[in-house]
This record gives sequence, C-alpha cells and structure tokens, in this order.
Amino acid sequence: MPGVNDLLSIFDIESLIRYGGLLAVFLLVYGSTGLFFCFFVPAGAILFTAGLFTASGVLHYDIFTVCILLITAAIAGNLTGYWFGWKTGPLLYKRRDSRFFKKKHLTTAESFYKKYGWLALTVGLYLPVIRTFASIVAGMVGLKFRRFILLTTAGSAVWVLSFVLTGYFIGSSPYLKPWLSYIIIFFVAAVTIPLIIWIIKELRRLRKENKDKK
Repeated sequence: MPGVNDLLSIFDIESLIRYGGLLAVFLLVYGSTGLFFCFFVPAGAILFTAGLFTASGVLHYDIFTVCILLITAAIAGNLTGYWFGWKTGPLLYKRRDSRFFKKKHLTTAESFYKKYGWLALTVGLYLPVIRTFASIVAGMVGLKFRRFILLTTAGSAVWVLSFVLTGYFIGSSPYLKPWLSYIIIFFVAAVTIPLIIWIIKELRRLRKENKDKK
C-alpha cells in the first residue's frame, strides 16, 4: 500500500528504525517534543512502528525497556523546550510587533496555558505541531516548573505507551498486519482531528477576550 504509506511519513520509517535502531527512535522522539525545527517528525507513526518491531524482534529489546527509554526521551525533549522558551520568553515580550511576530499571539498563548496548560502538555502530544511547541510556549509564559514536570511526565507516559503498546499488540497479532497502515491513520485521526477543531475555536475565543479587555 505505497499510497497510504506516503501519507504516514515523509521518509521511510521502517528503514530508519531497522538501521538506526532504538537510538534513532530515541533521538526522533526527543527532537519532536522539544526542538522547534523537528516539528515535521511523525513521532506517532515512529512510536507505533517501534512497538511493532519490538514484537517482531527487529528491535532486540524487551517492551518494558523500549517504553521506559522512549518516555524518558519525550520528557527530556519537553524539558529542553521549556528551558528554551524560558530563556527566550522575556525577549519576545519586549519585542515590537512585526510582519511575522504579533505580541497578541503570545498573550493568547499565555491565556490558553493559564486555563488549559494541562491539556496542551498531555493530550497536545498527539498533535504534530502542538507537540513540538507546547513545552516551548510553557516556558515562555512562565508556567510553574513543578506543574510543568508533573504534566509533561504524565502526558509523555500516556502518549508513548498508547502508540508503542498498540504497535506491539498488532505486531503480536499477525492477522491484523494487512490492515496496519489503515489502523495507524485511523488511530491518529480519531485522536487529533476533534482536538484540533476544539483548540482552534478556543484560541479564537481567547483572542477575542484579550482584545475586548483593551
């Protein structure tokens, strides 16, 4: 099913994991959760495939080790993003508006985090762009570190386990393998689409509230 696979990733995930091993998966998960230039990484599909390959023996590690290492990667990535946002946040608040930067967007983000920070740092991990920038914005708006580490640890654990264990289950069930690509698409779409729609509506509402306060 090459057409379906093309929708899942801009590169060959299977070859990447086969030749790069668990180290490659670790680095990609780390980058996708904290390095702004890695927002395009299809981390969900990578985690799913890691679980699948663990079940089939391509990755020579037990499922417990794989899950612990990838949860650690996600937490480390979020911590890196938070640190970057914390360092650059004050500068952005002092920056003047330009064509590509509007302070009102930063204010909207701050309002969202004050009200729904737990959501962005937990369920937000299922959304490609939000997953990468959530921790950065959390640092920028000064979300309390104790709250941040609690939320990002819980969110990272649920996110990693849901994809890796689903892949592991399917890898252990040969009769499901012909439907693998469709299962990945359905799983990701079912989680992300409703959340994207809600977040867009909520951001618009918060932007309007901030505008009315002025």
